[in-house]
Amino acid sequence: MYPKFQIALVTLFISLSFNAFAQGNFDLIAIDGKKSSGKLVLDYNSIKLITDRPLYDNQPAFINDIQMAFSAVDEKGNNDIIIYNFEKDKFTNLTKTADRNEFSPSLTDCGLYVSAVTVEPDGKQRLWLYPTNFGEPELLYDDIEPVGYYDWYDNKAAMFVLGQPNKLVYPYSKSELHTISENVGRSVKKRPKTSIITYIDKNVSKDVDGMKSYAIKGFDIEKRTYVDYGYTFPGSEDFIWLDNQLLLMGKGNDLYVRKAEKTDWEKAGSIILEGYQNITRMAYSADLKKLVVVMERKKMEN
Repeated sequence: MYPKFQIALVTLFISLSFNAFAQGNFDLIAIDGKKSSGKLVLDYNSIKLITDRPLYDNQPAFINDIQMAFSAVDEKGNNDIIIYNFEKDKFTNLTKTADRNEFSPSLTDCGLYVSAVTVEPDGKQRLWLYPTNFGEPELLYDDIEPVGYYDWYDNKAAMFVLGQPNKLVYPYSKSELHTISENVGRSVKKRPKTSIITYIDKNVSKDVDGMKSYAIKGFDIEKRTYVDYGYTFPGSEDFIWLDNQLLLMGKGNDLYVRKAEKTDWEKAGSIILEGYQNITRMAYSADLKKLVVVMERKKMEN
């Protein structure tokens, strides 16, 4: 059954693999960045490692103007949701569950819950809501699974549901589960201040210098119409909206930005940190003027 409270915009991501979700060794890295004239200006003197350990710290999402949630694996291989406070430089477990794994956290619009895709003891992969006051979690959409990526509009989640093929669906009601698209990529993001859910359409692609560039599409939940947003940066599949107009992607150690109505990506800068490579997931806080990127730890040579 659906919960009786209302929730809205969240931006989440989770790996497709049930085998420990294809985990590797990743860290979260923060850098100050402000938007200016359609660009992202980075302060390289502010680069800071938020996490620093040879384990999985990933999937960041800002939940207010001083805190960020992310998924982290412990030494026993169990994933929990961690809250990081930028002001206090402090970590707090929101979940600590030995029998299940939580991924892709984000704050619900009401501010009372952090949502997460949870791999349950029987292997089901569904959307759960975890109260910020550390109360009992609640299951959302008990009949929709396995959920991968998702975002929110009008108190309902647009969900990437794994299958053959995978589907991006939106539950207009209990009786109408609308299929937006099939064969979509791992980024599902609501365009800020609109009713449009954006996603990567892997049915449409082009080759650029030997790398795939996929179409970025949008589906207007209110109008039930589609919008084209050009193509991804070649070789990359993770994008976020910095605001209503600006898209951001990463490739290698570099960041690229462009306006929604433009076609060409412009280099915004690079995150050069010894021992790290390959920017993937990202999160941006306009309040903090801070960008957080996920980067892979390089393997130590023998």
